Amino acid sequence: MPSNQPIFDAIVNFFTQDNWSFTQIKKQSTLRLAFKGKNGKCDCYAQVREKEKQFIFYSVCPERVPKTKRRVVGEFLLRINYGQILGSFDLDFSDGEIRYKTSSIINPKSLTADTIKDLVYTNLMMMEQYLPGIRLVISGDMSPEEALAETENLAE
Repeated sequence: MPSNQPIFDAIVNFFTQDNWSFTQIKKQSTLRLAFKGKNGKCDCYAQVREKEKQFIFYSVCPERVPKTKRRVVGEFLLRINYGQILGSFDLDFSDGEIRYKTSSIINPKSLTADTIKDLVYTNLMMMEQYLPGIRLVISGDMSPEEALAETENLAE
């Protein structure tokens, strides 16, 4: 049901009603959460930019990419992103952090729990689906092309 409440309040209400444990990052409109799927655990962040009317949800890969593997993992992530409609993988080449990001411009008057749910759970499903492929590329067990085919075949 749409509401006139601030976006951040709607996000807090969603995660509370969906039984998530979370903490608010001090002096920020950002929540820190954890997700545990069958392929691993990742830290997540739900960030709101009220003035810009934006909601951004990040899931952070539990492994950092070693410096020597960043180019090949970057290729893998670009291959994934090419087929994505909602969201994308990011790789910080300076520290090896990988995250998946979903975001939307939000009209607070038409914001619903389903809108939030779609952004959050799409994000988590993508991290869950591609995390095994990320690990295969980092370990050198598969090329980016092979890992992409493997992870997309598993999803079917």
